[in-house]
Amino acid sequence: MQTFRGPVPAEDLGTTLIHEHVFVGHPELDLNLPHPEWSERRAVEDAVAGLEQLWDLGVRTVVDLTVLGLGRDVARVAEVARRTRVHLVAATGYYTADVLPAYFHTHGPGRLVGGPDPLVELFLRDIQEGIAGTGIRAAMLKVVTDEQGITEDVGRVLEAAATAHLATGVPITTHTHAASRNGREQLALLVGLGVDPGRLVIGHCGDSEDLDYLRELMDAGATIGMDRFGMEHVLPDERRVATVLALLQEGYADRMVLSHDAAFFSRVTPPSWRAAHVPNWHMANLPRRVVPMLLAGGATEDQVRRMTVANPARLLAPALPAEGR
Repeated sequence: MQTFRGPVPAEDLGTTLIHEHVFVGHPELDLNLPHPEWSERRAVEDAVAGLEQLWDLGVRTVVDLTVLGLGRDVARVAEVARRTRVHLVAATGYYTADVLPAYFHTHGPGRLVGGPDPLVELFLRDIQEGIAGTGIRAAMLKVVTDEQGITEDVGRVLEAAATAHLATGVPITTHTHAASRNGREQLALLVGLGVDPGRLVIGHCGDSEDLDYLRELMDAGATIGMDRFGMEHVLPDERRVATVLALLQEGYADRMVLSHDAAFFSRVTPPSWRAAHVPNWHMANLPRRVVPMLLAGGATEDQVRRMTVANPARLLAPALPAEGR
């Protein structure tokens, strides 16, 4: 499978954080309203140091799900990847909870300017050729629904991701609004478009304690992302751990992945705010706190390994596109 430094066998990925961010920004705001805590030089150094700390804690791979809409700058992250032993994995997709930029409203089949769908072109180019001329190829697709549900533009992004998935075999991961249980709608739409649920991660399920909802997603073949450990302003880690333990007892170890949805810098929730309000929201939280909590609660080493090593490797391993199956 593809990483920032080139292909790596999926079986060599090791312990993997499958839903993280290196840097989250906003190009127009960054240019016109720079954040006082942002320094590119310092941010790169902090990311390198943080990833090296993760290596020392046993983490071997981090999937960076920073896509368009979140200030993706793959060339900047490539500098980080060059200086760390941890494998970094790039993603493609578009992060919007409601509407796309005006460009997408005039470009595409049947629209004012016409032409092919630029979303499909973007996703395929990122996966097959490389992102923004860097040659770094995306190994995961990222899509979003939030409390607004599947709006017209959000549906268009999901359809484009399904098209790219079917053409390349690259897996899809999602952002959901757990309170409205809209992973159900994501799953139904994507499977209806031909996506194999075994190649799909319904994200942010760890925000929910509704076991019936979580079972429903897993029983349909999807993997659920228990991927916001440390976001204790949403739900304390102890309750997140309790949900994972309950599902492990029911035999769902092969359908969960663990992560944080953290970042080394995010202008949405900058470092000073995180340090004051959510001090455990960082990528070292799993190896330092969460895994010991799981083991103390009755999880086995094998179950932890499945969720952090085997399941991410299964999802990220290259798969044949739909026409080749």
